[in-house]
Amino acid sequence: MAILGKLFDANRREVKSLSKLADKVLAKDEEYSSLSDEQLKNKTEEFKQYVAEQKEKGKSTADILDKILVDAFATAREGAFRALGMKPYKVQIMGGIALHRGDIAEMKTGEGKTLTATMPVYLNALSGEGVHVVTVNEYLSQRDAQEMGVLYNYLGLSVGLNLNSLNPEEKREAYNADITYSTNNELGFDYLRDNMVKTVDARVQRPLNYAVIDEVDSVLIDEARTPLIISGEGQASTSLYQVANAFVKTLKRATEEDGSDGDYTLDIKTKSIQLSEIGIDKAESYFGLKNLYDLKNVDLTHHINQALKANYTMFLDVDYVVAEDGEILIVDQFTGRTMPGRRFSEGLHQAIEAKEGVPIQNESKTMATITFQNYFRMYKKLSGMTGTGKTEEEEFRNIYNMFVTTIPTNRPILRDDAPDFIYSNMTAKFNAVAREVKQRHEKGQPILLGTVSIETSELVSQLLYKYGVPHKVLNAKQNESEAEIIKQAGQKGSVTIATNMAGRGTDIKLGEGVRELGGLAVIGTERHESRRIDNQLRGRSGRQGDPGYSRFYLSLEDELMVRFGADRLQKIMGATEDAPIESRMVSRSVESAQKRVEGNNYDARKQVLQYDDVLRKQREIMYAERNEVLENEVVTDIVYDMIDEAVEKTIQYASQTMGEVHSEREETEEIIKSINEKFLGQNPITELEYGDVMSDEEIKELTIAKIKAELQEKRDLLGDDTMNSFEKYILLNAIDDRWTDHIDQMDQLRKGIFLRSYGQIDPLREYKNEGHEMFEYMIDDIQVEVVSNLLRIRVERHEDIEIKEENTKLTTNDSKEHIARGPIRSSAREAKKARMEERKQRIKELKAQKEREANK
Repeated sequence: MAILGKLFDANRREVKSLSKLADKVLAKDEEYSSLSDEQLKNKTEEFKQYVAEQKEKGKSTADILDKILVDAFATAREGAFRALGMKPYKVQIMGGIALHRGDIAEMKTGEGKTLTATMPVYLNALSGEGVHVVTVNEYLSQRDAQEMGVLYNYLGLSVGLNLNSLNPEEKREAYNADITYSTNNELGFDYLRDNMVKTVDARVQRPLNYAVIDEVDSVLIDEARTPLIISGEGQASTSLYQVANAFVKTLKRATEEDGSDGDYTLDIKTKSIQLSEIGIDKAESYFGLKNLYDLKNVDLTHHINQALKANYTMFLDVDYVVAEDGEILIVDQFTGRTMPGRRFSEGLHQAIEAKEGVPIQNESKTMATITFQNYFRMYKKLSGMTGTGKTEEEEFRNIYNMFVTTIPTNRPILRDDAPDFIYSNMTAKFNAVAREVKQRHEKGQPILLGTVSIETSELVSQLLYKYGVPHKVLNAKQNESEAEIIKQAGQKGSVTIATNMAGRGTDIKLGEGVRELGGLAVIGTERHESRRIDNQLRGRSGRQGDPGYSRFYLSLEDELMVRFGADRLQKIMGATEDAPIESRMVSRSVESAQKRVEGNNYDARKQVLQYDDVLRKQREIMYAERNEVLENEVVTDIVYDMIDEAVEKTIQYASQTMGEVHSEREETEEIIKSINEKFLGQNPITELEYGDVMSDEEIKELTIAKIKAELQEKRDLLGDDTMNSFEKYILLNAIDDRWTDHIDQMDQLRKGIFLRSYGQIDPLREYKNEGHEMFEYMIDDIQVEVVSNLLRIRVERHEDIEIKEENTKLTTNDSKEHIARGPIRSSAREAKKARMEERKQRIKELKAQKEREANK
């Protein structure tokens, strides 16, 4: 209670501070409303000029913007009134200041978060460094960019809209605008793609400056368990998916905890599933194995585990849907929407495809990856808005260093939030729901029925038809008509059944005469595992001082209740079939269950972040190295550093791999042999050069001298520009190829590392240690590959070129005075009869090599 008291005190103090500053903005109302349109528009240029001048004096952007906050907010406020016909209220100004400070503004639904964001967005755009407004889907990005763009354009700022369908040039233009609207997914993927380009000009993003995230809890909390991954085509999926699927369909679940009476055990709370001893015996018999967990059977074991998950923990129309073309589409548990283009990882998606009997797609290879936590933490300043963020304040503070400020509502909330009704079973619960819906529908009150899954929405729909209640269904299967269904949801007599997709970013406006009937009635058919989602659903009703009503109907058979002690509650309460339980203890148990699930989810997100933090450090090093190569025309210094490192590591490795009993001469020979194989194939170190014995340092100096001499010879023949291009191209290729392989290897390591916990070893620590070793090896591989590839470049002089000059054919000796330098052309026409036989042979070899490279 003491901690809660401190939190509330902190929020009270922050609200007080925001209120004082908001009053200063309101005090400017008369001054700015008296300005002409031209004078108001000119304010933008005045602010920009002031910011630029102060920057030149060495002042920080944050301090400069704080100085002009009151006037800039007053400008944006008056601009909104003239361009949009809306003037932000005091509470919206307070929310805007919280956003500018890099915090989260928790504003109840219907309080006008979109308009609230315009003031801090306008202020921060004046720095010229770009502002990103982040939404959860492209529909909202387009809507907000179009509606709020009218205001920004009126005030002289440019607005860009970043969509998935845009080409790189269009994306670059969107990012170069003062204000850019985009989804969180598109921002993350653009960042990854920008670090895969071959030229600086091909990048689309600018440095990450300031972001305002709408529905911040959805983006930074709900989606944080799923990293963004750019995949390439991997190997074809094996038949093991079908085989494993056929096997697990023969299994039955154990009811005893030790699995003594079944083939697999399933923990409902954690959704963890595994074969029992009986199941292991059955698998060994089915596949003709002596030991299922032998190292050579690890692939089969993985496929069996994924088939178990697909068949007994993943459900059709709850976790995924099957599209008309047979594609498996994931359903977002927090929004109820399908997520095209996304796939479950680690072969689970293929296992579901096998389960549903649809074509199994190829496995993929990870080429680039980042979590939302690590992407958004790269912004100089980050802020967000939501109607429900206080329950996750600890996570926002610990991971993003953002505080949640609860902004008061503009008008008092008139919604009646009735206590939960809890029934002993689902049948009784749904019948009670149908009776209340029928009763309210008969008097004309609009009703929004919230369900957790598509399956439940269809079940409730069938029941309402039996009760004779006309209605519409909004779930991932009908999302094309979403806008029209939402538009009608607040009209008299309307009944809408919706999954969580109706809980965010949707504005249900009340029709004529609805206020008198009590406003929109929201009925929840089940508690979601996250309290925030329940609050989002409730918030569809009672917006901006409208009346409203909400109630949740639960049963002891609901998934959340089953996972957390419904049996114990049923014994205590002794509920009859039709009578609902009304008990504080039960309500507290429900909330306690939600808190435990939220805690489990937080731990899962924290674990994803801890593992990605290992990769983050490596990613920063590699992207910095890559950017250095991209941004410099001449990279010879980088190459020369790599030569030193590559030669030294090769000598060390050759020394380490030799047996203990050997002579100094044998050691020298082994090292020279390794050096010649890796680097000096065309100009090897000979026995005459190294004599009997050489020290490691002498070998290193001789090798580096020969490598640099050979590269200088190529530079003399090719010219600086061509050689610089070659060096840059070979560097980027080696970095990209090895980094892609490394990410994929790290992904494979992470998938299997948890098994170390069975040996009382911390998997995360092992992942860090092994990941560090793998990273060191990758750096060594890059250095060796760059040096050896540069040395493989074959260069020839065009010494015998037929030159026609005043119809006189020059002799071979004359033509030597007109030497042309550069790589030989692949065309055979350039071969001349007068060339020496040896020269002809070398040209043929070069031509063959070039054709092989072209075919690659």
